[in-house]
Amino acid sequence: MRLPLLAGTALALCLPAAAANAAWDDWNIQPLRGSFDVLEYTVGGQVNGTVFSANQPGTFNKTGGTGAATLYTSIDRNYDSGLALSLKGQFEVFHDRLSGDNYGSDFLAKLYGTAQTGLGRIDVGMADGAAYTLAVVGPVVNPEVTVDNPNATFFRDPSTGGAFISVFALNSAVESSLNYAKVSYYTPRVFGLQIGASFTPSEGKQVLPFVNMGPNVPDRQTNIWEIAANYSDTFGDFTVSGYAGLSMGHDDKRTAGHEGLTDFAFGTEVDWAINDDVKLAVGGAYRQANTYTFNIYSAFNTGRTESMHASTVLSYGSWSVGAEFGHGKADGALGAPTLSTHAYLIDAAYAVNSNLQITAGWQKLHYSQTGALFYNALPRIEMDAVFLHGVINI
Repeated sequence: MRLPLLAGTALALCLPAAAANAAWDDWNIQPLRGSFDVLEYTVGGQVNGTVFSANQPGTFNKTGGTGAATLYTSIDRNYDSGLALSLKGQFEVFHDRLSGDNYGSDFLAKLYGTAQTGLGRIDVGMADGAAYTLAVVGPVVNPEVTVDNPNATFFRDPSTGGAFISVFALNSAVESSLNYAKVSYYTPRVFGLQIGASFTPSEGKQVLPFVNMGPNVPDRQTNIWEIAANYSDTFGDFTVSGYAGLSMGHDDKRTAGHEGLTDFAFGTEVDWAINDDVKLAVGGAYRQANTYTFNIYSAFNTGRTESMHASTVLSYGSWSVGAEFGHGKADGALGAPTLSTHAYLIDAAYAVNSNLQITAGWQKLHYSQTGALFYNALPRIEMDAVFLHGVINI
């Protein structure tokens, strides 16, 4: 099955180029826009799907498809003074067990209000924290199928029926506060520098912060503070970006061997505009936290979890090709095994128009652990897959 898929992948990447000559590049879908008196609304979304052929241990079906659909909404009110108020939402309309978002794939992923002023922006509600919003983790061809915090994966765990990477997924940006209700502030960008800060009172997803203390479970994190800085500026043909973020929390119902959250990361990227059509980007990021496999309920007082990402992308007009490397390690504690992983990705994409992009590639994962076995009855496992991914953004 892998050879036909590889051949189909090559054909799929070539066909859009011919289609562009037939005015495919003029095809465009705009978000739904309208107004109610002084309020303006926008409704958009994303639909993505993948077909793949995987090579991994086991006798189950390793060829198939996966996909997800997301709805984005915004209600805006602009004032002559320059003040802009918005209510924004993100809804996971559909996903399967190999695709989803970063927030548990709940139907309600984000719902928050934002106020943009000349002195900065304030966000209140279920939204990303400052340390994730301002993150720089390196360039990618397609953020849906990257090896670092992907939204689609191609490997199943037959012992659970779910995605294999759920055992330990790489994520090199600070994201411990997820979409818990919070308050965030972002400064204007001055001389290339922007600073952000967030406060998350609990792990609650009740839209508004301070409503409750979140789930009443052991080792829940409260009073999560985070701060981040992002720098980006252009020097001739080069654009240089950098980022650093820190998140800290309090273990509100601490049990033996646990402590409050500590999570930090830094990253950088350099984009070189070789000419009007060709651009080369390189970058990467490193993250370290005391949460085992970045699980917020497992903030251990010994050991750490690390995630590292390095990548490069070469773009030429509507075409782009990239390579990624990821590495992660989670130190074992309290009976949990030490896990490590290496990830590789080579992919290429063609942007048919402003809405549609088609990506084809190859991905390889290697996992190992101490003191435990994977579903193949061994302490290590390797798997790789070829895939063809399409995404429509509106």
